[in-house]
This record gives sequence, structure tokens and C-alpha cells, in this order.
Amino acid sequence: MHAFLREAHWLTAARVRAYAGMMVLAFLAMLVANFLKIPSTGSGFQAFWSAAHILADHGPVAAFDLDLQRQVQAQAGFAEMIAYVNPPPFLIFIFWLGVLPFGAAWIAWTVSTFAVWFGAMHRVYRGDLTLPLLAFPASYLAAAHAQNGFLTGALLAGAVLALRRSPWLCGILLGMLVIKPHLALLAPFWLLARGERKAIAGGVIGAGGMILLSLALYGPASWLAYPQVFEVSRVLMAQGPGEFWLRMTTPYAALRYYATPEAAMAVQGAITLALLAVTMIFARRIRDGQASGALMLAATAVASPYLFSYDLPFLVVPVFWLIMDGRARGWRPYEKVLVTALYLSPLATRAVALPLEINLMPLPALAMVALIANRALIEGARVPGAWRTDAGRSAALAA
Repeated sequence: MHAFLREAHWLTAARVRAYAGMMVLAFLAMLVANFLKIPSTGSGFQAFWSAAHILADHGPVAAFDLDLQRQVQAQAGFAEMIAYVNPPPFLIFIFWLGVLPFGAAWIAWTVSTFAVWFGAMHRVYRGDLTLPLLAFPASYLAAAHAQNGFLTGALLAGAVLALRRSPWLCGILLGMLVIKPHLALLAPFWLLARGERKAIAGGVIGAGGMILLSLALYGPASWLAYPQVFEVSRVLMAQGPGEFWLRMTTPYAALRYYATPEAAMAVQGAITLALLAVTMIFARRIRDGQASGALMLAATAVASPYLFSYDLPFLVVPVFWLIMDGRARGWRPYEKVLVTALYLSPLATRAVALPLEINLMPLPALAMVALIANRALIEGARVPGAWRTDAGRSAALAA
């Protein structure tokens, strides 16, 4: 058993592709079952759908009216209201949902945003990585909730992947995260530490362009109405210990199940500052933008106190960076099994949170930060031929 886990020679590319294919089929079946249960259980997507319908019928200011949101969702048959809390620029991405009934809109949104995310990632992770990319567990979570994780994941991960060829595009993509700004918490500091002036300028253009476009389309009144929904977030974050904290991915949420808000926030603040420092130090010491960007994204998953599992498709870059680096430079003992566990972790930790009443979701992201830093800063001992086929092609872990 020791050698089984230490070297994991059994984890070949052919087996990984087979496992990934089985996971894709299972996820599709689970998505169909989830879709059929929506009328009774509801879906986070109903916030986007109701906002789009209100936008079409009553204008952009009304989209932030919580009472009207509750009325539209109740008329559609939902027992509980899920508030629309995104800023006005996000209306640019969802306005078209207002012409569709809920079921068709759910499918169209999920398929289209997945296509954007998968298309952007597949430009880099292709060949024998295609099936593992399709089966990435964090993408299932995003699809199951029909939230905006694919869209924000494409912007975050796409920005890191774009840095080498086009710093301007990298910055523009990050700037577009004004639709969900807490996801870009570490990105400006990463670019600043690297001295990426073009990317920083691109970020200003991306953010400014989205804001100006929203002002042109929806007017200043939409921005003045937007703070109405802040109360929803305040109430959510102020609630006592309960299941809500088992659905989030952050250290703050993991601690809030047991501790006071003040104690949880103090620990979260310390972790956030530590990750900010690690991100900037690493960005300065390692010129490889892909490595430092992968670490920044892994750190992003735990740097904000407010983050859900459906936001995690951007973790594809940290996980697949570890895979590709292991294939290129060899694997150290237990790394194949560890990276496999990190690949599965978004869904695995989410699945055990409610039954076991323990939130382990921050731990895999912290492990990714440590492993990426270790591999990039300290050259590991190469395992000769461990991931080579007889034909000399890589048979590395592809999941």
C-alpha cells in the first residue's frame, strides 16, 4: 500500500481518461436530475432570471427592487426568494434571459457560459487533458447551480493564461470582474508585484469600459439603486451558526459554524494578509507568469470571506498547472495522489460538508498554494521515466 500511494504507477493517462469519461456521464445524469428538481427546490439562477425579466418589463432600476424580485419569483412558483445582488454591469450579460421561460433560460445560460469557460481553457488544456477538463468537478458545481462561476472563471483563469501572449488582454479580462469584484481581490497586487504595467492599464480599461457601458445602457440611476441589495449580503453574513456556513468555501465560513463573527473575521483577515504577501513575494521571485498566476488563483479561493463552491471553476489553472509541471519535470513521492485529491476536492469537500457538519473546503486551496510554491521555488527530485510510455510519450496524470 505504501508504494501504491507513493509512486502511483497505476495512475496512467489511459486510466485517467477512462475515469474522467465515467465522471462526465455521471455529472450529466446528476445535472438532469437536478434540473428536474428545480420546481420544488429552487435554484440560484432564479435571481438572474427574475432580474432579467424585471429589466425587460420595468427597467434597470427596478431590477434591484427586492420586493419586486420576490413578487416575480413567487409568481414563477418558487417558494423562497433568492435575491439578485450583482452590480449593474452584470445586467449586460443576463438581459437576454428576460425573453425566455425559466427552464429554457436555465439550460441556455448553463450551456453558453460553460462553452465560454471550456473553450477558453481548452486552448491550453487539450489532447489527453480534454476529458479531465470536461470532468473537472468544480465545473459540475457551477453547472448544478447555474450561477456565474463559468463566466467569472473564464475571466480569472483566462486572464492568467493570456498574460504571456497579451498583457493587455489579461488586464481587460481582470477588469471585467467588476461584475463580481471580490474574485479579483489578489489580482491587482499580483500584477503590481510583477511590474505588469500593460496589464494594469488593461485592467483600468476593462473595468472602466464595463462601468461606462452600464451607465450608457442603464443610466446612473441603476448604480444609485444598486445599494438596495447590500442589505441581503449583510443579513446573510450576520446570521448565526448554521448550514449556510457549510456551503461557502472560505476560512471565515468554516470558522463561523463554531465561532463568533469577530473571531472568524480576525482569522480570515490574518489568512488574507498572509496570502497577499505570499502572492506578491512569489510574483517577484518567480518570473514564470503561469506559475505565479496559478498560485494567485489558488490563494483567491480562500482570500475573500465570501465565496461559494460554484465560484471555483477558476481553480482549473492551479490544478492543471500542477499536472503539467509534474509531467514536464517529474513527480515526487505522493504528488500524483495528492494532485488527484486536489482535482476532486471542490466536489468532495462540498459533498461531505452537510452530512459531517464540517467545512473542509478552504484546506485544498491552501494545499494548492503550498504545493505550487514548493514546486516552483524548489526544484524537486525527478522521477526518471515515471510518466513515460514505451513510445516516449507522457503518460502523466491528466486529471
